[in-house]
Amino acid sequence: MQPDPAFAQRFARDWIDAWNAHDLDRILSHYADDFEMRSPLIEEFTSESGGMLCGRTAVRHYWQQALDRLPDLHFELIGVYAGTDSLVIAYHGPRGPAAEVFFLNDIGQVRSAWAHYAPPDSLPTDAPPDGPPDSSAC
Repeated sequence: MQPDPAFAQRFARDWIDAWNAHDLDRILSHYADDFEMRSPLIEEFTSESGGMLCGRTAVRHYWQQALDRLPDLHFELIGVYAGTDSLVIAYHGPRGPAAEVFFLNDIGQVRSAWAHYAPPDSLPTDAPPDGPPDSSAC
């Protein structure tokens, strides 16, 4: 799916609002059942190694742990960028600036998501460091 600017803005706003509401079902509604999630934080919140999870069930567990651990989690939208079959949402979260790259399927759901965070040396000294996502595939 080639996202137009209106779709990109709606998607980004609803995604941010769903996270801020801590509504896991609404968050997951943006994703295909078999999507792939890559994030350097996966290892911090789960026993999975490699920074990648596959499918809604696995990601639901990861995100539920994150929401439980961060009850005041709040994102502020910085910007949204549309690409070829993809979107990038830039936002400010509890660890500072972040961006997520979303690769979309034919019906506008996320089939693959890659989370990116500010390098540790650009964060306050009390913020935990993050590493790069694993390059293995589902």
